[in-house]
Amino acid sequence: MNRFLDRPILALLTSHWLSMLGSGLVTTAAISWLLVLPLQMRGHVENPYMGILLFVALPILFVAGLLLIPVGVLLDRRRVRRGVAAAQDRPAVMRRVATFLAITTIANVIIASQLTYRAVEHMETAQFCGQTCHVMAPELASYQNSPHSRVACVSCHVAPGASGWFAAKAAGVRQLSAVALNNHPRPIASAIESGMLVPDSETCERCHWPQGSGSVKFSVIPNFGDDEANTATQTVLMMMVGGSKAARGIHGAHFGPGVSVRYAALDPKRQTIPWVEYTNAESNDRRTYVSADVKADQLAAAPRFQMQCVDCHNRPTHRFELPERAVNRAMATGDLSPGLPFLKKQAVELLRKEYASADEAGRRIPEALTAFYETKYPQVAGTQRKAVTDAGKQLAAIYQRNVFPDLKVTWGTYVNNLGHTDSPGCFRCHDDAHVAANQATIKQDCASCHELLAVEESTPEILKTLGLAGKIAQLQKR
Repeated sequence: MNRFLDRPILALLTSHWLSMLGSGLVTTAAISWLLVLPLQMRGHVENPYMGILLFVALPILFVAGLLLIPVGVLLDRRRVRRGVAAAQDRPAVMRRVATFLAITTIANVIIASQLTYRAVEHMETAQFCGQTCHVMAPELASYQNSPHSRVACVSCHVAPGASGWFAAKAAGVRQLSAVALNNHPRPIASAIESGMLVPDSETCERCHWPQGSGSVKFSVIPNFGDDEANTATQTVLMMMVGGSKAARGIHGAHFGPGVSVRYAALDPKRQTIPWVEYTNAESNDRRTYVSADVKADQLAAAPRFQMQCVDCHNRPTHRFELPERAVNRAMATGDLSPGLPFLKKQAVELLRKEYASADEAGRRIPEALTAFYETKYPQVAGTQRKAVTDAGKQLAAIYQRNVFPDLKVTWGTYVNNLGHTDSPGCFRCHDDAHVAANQATIKQDCASCHELLAVEESTPEILKTLGLAGKIAQLQKR
């Protein structure tokens, strides 16, 4: 009889080099997993590469080891069968082997399921999406500086349900291949441009409800001059956000009850819009507006889209600033001191210079700002040294979260369609040049969307009336 099954379990596991290799892999993966169990119980891993090791590499090693063990045992059994008599107590040995396999299978299933679950969970974190893959560094930097910095990437980039999950993972495989082969686009295309946009009805509207707001938004926009005093002014707006039947406003005009807007775009970024169709089912109103300078063949070939939130809010999370706006905001919040002479002018000039890398910008911007004050304003450089040093660090941080030379991301690479100051935005359609059959146009009427209460005034009367002027001035003197 075959003596194969008479041997101890340890002998079975070490009888063939494949089973020994498999045993080694399983043991290594299991022990590694147990050693990092306290780290897993914390719920996250700070280092993205450690996350890949724990939740991707270890499961692969573990499963590979499990597969190699039975293959090695089987090959050794065939070898033994050819030259050794059968065991005398085969049933008893079979029971021992079966018991061992049952116990180890249960343990392995528990370990493998935990590793697999953590692997999927880790791959859905912003840390994995942004830090593991270098090409996503710009998106991570803007994400961390956004109102949605506590929202998981998958909440907006993956449609609900199994089909959305599989579509996202398939796209991830393609993207991983492009990164591995180093043939990914530079800069990375936006979701709109790449055709990977998830409908906002499945993402944005799970938290936001455009038809239910009916609100008016009070907005104070700061600006600082290029003069020595960095003269502060404010523009004050009442934004007619709207959305409800009672207050139509911006949202109501585009997404109100019965309202549907479709449009055609001539470019993947959807910046050139030659055709707009407006339909109101409640009033039976339907109008089609066409840009006068579009050719018939271009219009026929242009794809049509249903208007949704992201056509205007196209950078709700990954919003990149322009130098002037970034500096204005930092000075308004006190991160940059308005008391430093010519800071606004110098800051914008330093930000707009070209640097070979983010590291170089991180060195040269603070050095250049310090050198300017030491040369032009030595007294300021002495008495306000901390303010100058802090300003240099803040400017370097502004640059490093907006410009990535190696990925060809610079100022204005990703346009923001919200408003019309940094890019055409609203004026893509509201330009008085889209004409309907009855000669009506899509108006460029400021009062349709907002009420101007003050325009770049140093002391807006409306802020005095509301008791805000002193608070804003105090903030800007920090």
